[in-house]
Amino acid sequence: MNIWLVIIICLIVLGVVVGNLLLLRDTAKRPLPKVTKDNNAHYDKDDDDDWKS
Repeated sequence: MNIWLVIIICLIVLGVVVGNLLLLRDTAKRPLPKVTKDNNAHYDKDDDDDWKS
């Protein structure tokens, strides 16, 4: 197998792993939204009738 092909595949895999770790670190810093009673205020109970069969 060509050595350049192996090097390119290793660099792509390393880039994906590093990118995922950076994304994980960035999202860990973000605060979670506060839970309120209005989270489901837009929910319409009449829409649930279509699923009852």
